[in-house]
Amino acid sequence: MVIGKCITFLGIWHDMQLDLQALLPRLLPHAIAWAEAVAADVAATGTALNARDLAIASAVEVQRPENIRVLMVDRLPLPPDPELQAAAVQTGLLGPTMTGLTLGYSILICHGHMSRRLLSHECRHVFQFERAGSIASFLPAYLGSIVQVGYGNCPFEQDARAHELSDA
Repeated sequence: MVIGKCITFLGIWHDMQLDLQALLPRLLPHAIAWAEAVAADVAATGTALNARDLAIASAVEVQRPENIRVLMVDRLPLPPDPELQAAAVQTGLLGPTMTGLTLGYSILICHGHMSRRLLSHECRHVFQFERAGSIASFLPAYLGSIVQVGYGNCPFEQDARAHELSDA
């Protein structure tokens, strides 16, 4: 999949064409290392779920909701590697409109966006991670799917949207 607009690591938008299908095997080890490092930071600094949020995680079939940590952030982190960052933004995984990110048992949510719907969506990604067994096992399937069919059509995202709980 070749995609246009991207953001550089300096935060400047410009046109760049990345052949993500060809780049994915080379980018995956960097993506996994970055995801594992961010997850470890959130695990160390994030907050455990309260009783209400534990119930949300259980409702979307998370097996070990007590392991989840949530970190509220001003904006989601971007990988420091410019090529990995460009790929993440181009695919829709990260960027200015994204408000949640799950890496293993670690969830990052942008300030002002915490909701039952978003938390349940992110917790469903925790469930998907649990089934895979590790970030290193989950990311190749997840990212491969996004490269193949796009973020919106990715089965992992469709599953997470299907398990969102309403805010009402």
